Amino acid sequence: MQLRRLALAGLAVLTLAACGTTATGDRAGPDGSSEARPQTLRFGVGPLLPTTEDTEAAWQPFFAWLAGSLGVDYELDATTDWAGIAVALANEQVDLAWMGPFGYVLANNRSRAEAIATVKYDGKPTYHAIVVGPPDSPVRNWPDDAQGLSMSFAEQASTSGWLVPTFFLTQRGIDPTTYFEYREGAAHPANEIAVANGQVDLATDFDRNRNSMIESGTLPPDATKIVWTSDPLPNDAIAVRPGLDPELVRRIRELLVGITPEQAREFMPPHYTGFVAATDDSYRTIKDAANSLGKLS
Repeated sequence: MQLRRLALAGLAVLTLAACGTTATGDRAGPDGSSEARPQTLRFGVGPLLPTTEDTEAAWQPFFAWLAGSLGVDYELDATTDWAGIAVALANEQVDLAWMGPFGYVLANNRSRAEAIATVKYDGKPTYHAIVVGPPDSPVRNWPDDAQGLSMSFAEQASTSGWLVPTFFLTQRGIDPTTYFEYREGAAHPANEIAVANGQVDLATDFDRNRNSMIESGTLPPDATKIVWTSDPLPNDAIAVRPGLDPELVRRIRELLVGITPEQAREFMPPHYTGFVAATDDSYRTIKDAANSLGKLS
């Protein structure tokens, strides 16, 4: 993981004053005393693109904007798996993380990390898990007509790549590890490529990833086809570690929710258009699925 840091001294005094802080970054208490406040925020982001370098390059402008708006320096780490970002937040190795829904639920369960916003993609705070097959796949009614086919699931900390399709199947009395020629642990881009190359009959993914791969030219539009789509799922969470200064958290949420689509085009990856406010209850459906599969015990 690479480390990025931005010095924003020119913005510090103005923004910290707006947040009720002193020029040194300490929060003034009611008696005039100061309480320690981070001068460098540690940001984390999960594996949203094929490599950590790709993810960091695409998301750095957003985190740079956020740090600049707060008047602080920042460090940015991109993790190689969804479980890694949940562990980093739970262990207070990062202060704020952009993470998948299930990763957030895991972090909340481990440490009471708090969701404060949900990202909007093309104006919507939801997305879908999908299952893809080759263009000539005989599957028309997954999973009923897919028994015995080879199928690749993503890692177990992935919402769309493991949790949601696994929950969907178990609710129908299907054990995916015996129903399919089962494998798991692949990254989402790798799942698409495996299907396109004929290495596997079916694979899990999410619609945003498939669309992004097609737009970037990584995946030809007709290389795979969608054979199953989930109900809408809450989009990625912005979550903060337990114990982070409440006034700082309030300010971060305010900044995120205030992003306009025009602003988003300046510093967010394509199609991301802003945020809506979120709480832990925003991810209730994900938490219920995880509980049903025994992942939060």
